[in-house]
Amino acid sequence: MKNQGDQIHIDNVKKGELTSFTFLVDKYKNMAYTIAVKILGNAEDAEDAAQESFVKAYLQINAFQGNSKFSTWLYTIVYRTSVSKLQKNKLQFSSLNDELTDHYEYDHATPEIDHLQVAEREKFVKEAIEKLPKIESLLITLYYMNENSIDEIEEITGLSAANIKVKLFRARKILGKELKFLL
Repeated sequence: MKNQGDQIHIDNVKKGELTSFTFLVDKYKNMAYTIAVKILGNAEDAEDAAQESFVKAYLQINAFQGNSKFSTWLYTIVYRTSVSKLQKNKLQFSSLNDELTDHYEYDHATPEIDHLQVAEREKFVKEAIEKLPKIESLLITLYYMNENSIDEIEEITGLSAANIKVKLFRARKILGKELKFLL
């Protein structure tokens, strides 16, 4: 599944045209940074990881065969670079705390969030996503905000499809509770 516009730029980069790579960087830099910051939790480290990922992508562009979308290939590089940087910093991923979520009664009444303005909703949703563990936050961002498929996320993160679905389910459950709490 190729994006024809991207493929033209990729072919041009393979021929040595730097302006085409600049186009690709501009197109994907925001999500690359978002992925990196979700994993690393630090803006400075995320910027470094995103830049390092684009350098790697440029140097390895001839290895891109088009079996997946360019964005999936690039985000895989960003993910792996960020995880590597995280391991070097000897940080650990947070795990879900099931004890907190198991004893919570969920009220199915109409959420107050329906009554908020769009900007307020976005603020609360972003705040709730930031409170999720790093990997769940990344998965929610990739799946809902960037609209990546489960298969693409599987390729990017190396997690199994079943694991992704479970983590997304748990993250949605926690998000619902967190949004209710924030309101």
